[in-house]
Amino acid sequence: MEEDFVLVGRFQYSSEAQIIKGKLEFEGIKVFFRDNITIDANPLYSNAIGGVKLFVNTENEVRAQLILASISPYSLDENNELLKCPECGSQTSEMYTSIRDLKSFLAYLISMAVVLLPFHTKHKYRCGNCKHEFN
Repeated sequence: MEEDFVLVGRFQYSSEAQIIKGKLEFEGIKVFFRDNITIDANPLYSNAIGGVKLFVNTENEVRAQLILASISPYSLDENNELLKCPECGSQTSEMYTSIRDLKSFLAYLISMAVVLLPFHTKHKYRCGNCKHEFN
């Protein structure tokens, strides 16, 4: 018997897709990946090939979309609460990496020269509302 699968999500890294896979499988939804091995072998290909693709059975598409929609895209604090911006109090903060100081920039250049991922970047949060950056 042949099963039909439908694309429900794309992720930059397979680790992100694995977390979502666990959530969907816990809910009883069969999951299938595509391009995860390629991206695991070389993460720099992720943007070029469209990331790790997550597929579910056609009959579970609506349930999977509802589950994915229930997962917040915003950062959480250590108490599992949405992180609040210290400037405006908004709860739409996301983590990002920056290369703004000389040490991070030099580490980035050296790692690119030896074809590695950047190994020294600073992680900060940016408010989606007022664009304030904070640690």
